[in-house]
Formats: sequence, structure tokens, C-alpha cells
Amino acid sequence: MSKLASLCLAVSMAFGSLCQTWQWTEMRSMPFATSNNTVCEAVVGGNEYMYSFGGIGAGKTYADIHSRSFKYTVSSDTWTEIDPLPDTESKIASGASFVKGKVYILGGYHVYSNGSEVSSNKVHIYNPQTDAYEADGVPIPVPIDDHVQCVYKDSLIVVVTGWSNTGNVPNVQIYNPSLNSWQVGTSVPNTLSYIAFGASGYIVGDTIYYHGGATGGSFNAQRFLRKGLINPSNPIDITWFPKEDAPGVSGYRSACSGNESTVFWLGGSSVSYNYNGIAYNGSGGVAPSARVLHLNSDLNLFTDETAQPFGVMDLRGIAKFSGNRWMICGGMDSTQTVTARTFLLESNNLNFKESETNPFLIKQFETHIEIETKEVDRAKLVDLSGKLILELPKNNTFRIDKSELEKGIYLFIQGNNSIRIRI
Repeated sequence: MSKLASLCLAVSMAFGSLCQTWQWTEMRSMPFATSNNTVCEAVVGGNEYMYSFGGIGAGKTYADIHSRSFKYTVSSDTWTEIDPLPDTESKIASGASFVKGKVYILGGYHVYSNGSEVSSNKVHIYNPQTDAYEADGVPIPVPIDDHVQCVYKDSLIVVVTGWSNTGNVPNVQIYNPSLNSWQVGTSVPNTLSYIAFGASGYIVGDTIYYHGGATGGSFNAQRFLRKGLINPSNPIDITWFPKEDAPGVSGYRSACSGNESTVFWLGGSSVSYNYNGIAYNGSGGVAPSARVLHLNSDLNLFTDETAQPFGVMDLRGIAKFSGNRWMICGGMDSTQTVTARTFLLESNNLNFKESETNPFLIKQFETHIEIETKEVDRAKLVDLSGKLILELPKNNTFRIDKSELEKGIYLFIQGNNSIRIRI
């Protein structure tokens, strides 16, 4: 038994299952290879989508930075190009969040032929119901890029630290989509342990966690975990705790997400680099990390799994769907190659409760799948060609035995809602 397996067994006996087993499934590739593209999910009428906005193309020069944007439909495994970002200049290193039925694309930076870089203060609003952009929101008070961007209780977008034109900043900027307004949150400590660009984070309950990034004059990548407690009665009031050392290597431009008790950071790199994939420290091209770092927030325990089947870096977001499913697209893989790859990632240990807009709760077990729905109605299971596999009687709880089906991806349909499941 490996040391990791022994550790997982010991910890699981004491605290329940903390070690994760991730399944990577390669889906249909994007129409266009792109990296440093901001990514998030949207759910409309029970239908799931992943969006990619802007980024940099295969040439990895300033001229390859673009505004092209794409929509991935989960149920049909298809990509569609949508209108480009409504900015007069292309950009990279933005952040995107799905809040109250709309997608908000914040910040990023522009690169010019003379090598200069300018941070953006734009707030673009995309409505997935109409497949169109709305008028921009109120500009970000401090222009920002490569920032930490998290959603708090499907109501606020919290922007933490990042790079603003000439350096890292400690600012915490909080956007209220309902009011189209900005507030100033409690800044992170203005020290090299907290200010960062290329870090990523997630909010569990009232606690925000962010990890990694680069800071300082040398732009060294960090492995610190920082966390802050949000006052639910006054969300601009955040208490920042002392930094913690996370295990393993540093994390730069990793994707971050989680559930009600676990935050995870996927991919990224252990060395910081410029937008072309070349290390700031002069060591040449940077390799991606094939890892997923997990933090159990209840127990404050880490697991660092470094044997993932794929390494990918230069990620600016991840799409989170119901049950135990996440998706990523684009980024850079080995030899700093800009990729069009799309991956479905599943972990049986990381089911989560979905928002009120999602009608399904998926629970994966070794022998079967349980599906809970918001409506009591008949349902059916079809394959991706549309062939009927199972008809299920009227209910709001369904059990599907894996032994009765071939391995693959199926579509579960109830009324006007549908969701993909993997057997």
C-alpha cells in the first residue's frame, strides 16, 4: 500500500472519507484553442452550460490575445461561438461568476505592442437566457486582473487582491449585481504573504479561502493559504486570519471550487510565468501541475493528490454543476501548448447541494446512482443518440443500478429538465 493510500485509510477511519478519487473524462474540444480564458457555469431552466470568455490563442503573443467567447451545452456535448466580449480591446486574466441567473465578467488586462499592460475596470454582463450581453455594470473602483473572484450566497461577487496596472494590491472590492454597485471590503494585510496575482479561491459558508498566486518583485509563486471570515450582517467586514502553509508545491493560476465542506485547487503550475508560459525567473518554459489540492474546511485538513491523469495550467475559472461534477476548458498543457481540450471532472466524495435554480441532486455510489428532483413526475434515461434506455415511474427520488447499464454518459430527463449522468 502506498504512503498516500495508508494516510487516506487512517484519516478516513478517524474522520470519514477525505481522500478524493477524481475521474477525468475528455469531452468535445473547443472550436478554438485558448488559454487564460475566464470560465464559469450557467443553469437555465435546468439546462447546464459552460462559458469561456476571451483569452490568448496558440501563438501566445500580445497579438494573439482575443475577445472570442464560447458556450458549451452539457446535455449535447456541443460548443457554440457566441458574441465576443463587448470591449474595444481584447484581454486576458478576467474573472467570471454566475449570480442570480446572469454571468458577470470582471477585470482582466490588455497587452500592447510596446509591452505595456493595462488593467481593466470593466464589468460585462451576459444573460444566458437571451444569449446576449447587457449594458456594462458600474466600473470596478480599482482596475484589476489576475484576481481572486468568489460568489457569496448567490448575491455578492467578492474580488480579493490581484494586480492593478503596476503592482499587487491588497484591496477587497465587493460588487452587488442586484444594485449594480460597489463597496469597499476589509483589505487583506498589505504584506507579501497576502497580496498576490494568479491566486484563486472559494467561499464556504461565511469563510473565504484563497491559495497560491505570485507576489513581490521577483514574482515568486506562493503556496500560502489565506482565509477571512465574512460578517454575514455586514459582508464588507472581513476578519483575515494568519496565513497557513499548504502542503506540496506552490499554486499559480489554478482552478478553484468546492462544496459545503471542501475547497479544492486543480492544476496550475508551481512556477509563476508571463502570459506566454515562460517563467518570470528566467528558467524557460513552465510545466503544468497534475495535482488536486483539497482542504476539508470543517477539519482544516489537507490532501494533496499529485497523480492526476492530466496536467493543465493557466486556468481562470471552472464550471460547477450539480452533484459531483465540474468542467474546465482551454488552458496550457505540456510544453506550454495552448489547448482546446474540455474535461468533465467527477469526484464521488464531493457531492454538493445545488442552488434553487437547479432541479436535480445527484448522488454517486459504487453500485448505483440516486437522483432527487424538485418535482414529482415520470422520468426517463436515454443515451446521447436519444435511444430510450429506462422509463422510470412517477416519483421525486430515483435509483439507477449501474450493473444494468453499459459504462458511458446518459441523459436523465424529467419534464422539461434534463441532466447528464455518467455510469
